[in-house]
Amino acid sequence: MPLSTPANSPNNIIRLSVSEASRFFGVDQKTIRRAIASQELRYVVVRSRYKIHFESLLKWSQQKTTIKNKLANRGIGQYVDAWKIKNKLYSPNPASINNPKKE
Repeated sequence: MPLSTPANSPNNIIRLSVSEASRFFGVDQKTIRRAIASQELRYVVVRSRYKIHFESLLKWSQQKTTIKNKLANRGIGQYVDAWKIKNKLYSPNPASINNPKKE
């Protein structure tokens, strides 16, 4: 068994419920259900509930300006500024990010 698995392997698929997706992206559950009905999102049904592929949610959200804005203002994007490191002492060294050491 390899030590690292590719990002798109079945073991690494992230799936969200309709309610989780609506909270994460800052949209109404009806919006998510309309996208499912129009086959804009990939999903599986587990115990009579939709489990939506996170990757398809991201692609869908970036194709529509209104959804992208809701993601930034009402969804997870509203917290991004709070997560930024403001103290340069604890910021990562840009050289280590651009040229990571190979071990």
